[in-house]
Amino acid sequence: MPLQAVDNRRLYRQIADQIAELIDAGEYAPGARLPPERELAKQLGVSRPSVREALIALEVEGHVEVRVGSGVYVLGPGQALRVEALPADSGPFELIRARWLVESECAALAARNATRSQVRAMEEALDEMQNARAQGTMPLAADRLFHLCIAEGSGNSALALVVKVLWDQRTGALFLRLEQHYDTPELWGMAMREHREIVGAIARRDAVGARAAMRRHMDRAARRFSTTWDKRKRK
Repeated sequence: MPLQAVDNRRLYRQIADQIAELIDAGEYAPGARLPPERELAKQLGVSRPSVREALIALEVEGHVEVRVGSGVYVLGPGQALRVEALPADSGPFELIRARWLVESECAALAARNATRSQVRAMEEALDEMQNARAQGTMPLAADRLFHLCIAEGSGNSALALVVKVLWDQRTGALFLRLEQHYDTPELWGMAMREHREIVGAIARRDAVGARAAMRRHMDRAARRFSTTWDKRKRK
């Protein structure tokens, strides 16, 4: 049963469903390594980030195991608990792009409109992130707080609501599993430096700089998550 090109509607979900069907049909036996991302993307006629989102969804659902530095392997019956398919929400890379658009404008508006107390709240959220990392935990709650503080500092309650909705998906199973594969002290160190660039521009009332800093942060986040796991090695 050959792979088929897919259309653009909820792309990662279509890719995941098609690969899951091949696994269930025995095209990929338990223990087998799936073709590399590049090859799957070529066969399907899609981008590698879309394939990555699909493979992460399949891992969350118990079809495969992602072994960073080795590849993606099919799980057999009893190797993992099979759960219901994830809902067809936006994939992580779609989500990052949406945040690039929305949160960059929030940052620019915050540079114009945020009060001193709101800027202090952003800085305190960064301090909470630093403390969480010092304790060896993922500072996701403080990261969320930082971005929500910027959205609230924009002075636009509708934009703040949109950012909250985006963060509901940001903390979903698919994104968190993707992040789990790449969560390192170095990654969070880079993210926090980028955050400080953003809040620094906001504090200076530099709307152009704040917008650019947020866009750089989102671009770099996407690149960090796009590093192939075939090449990345766990320490």
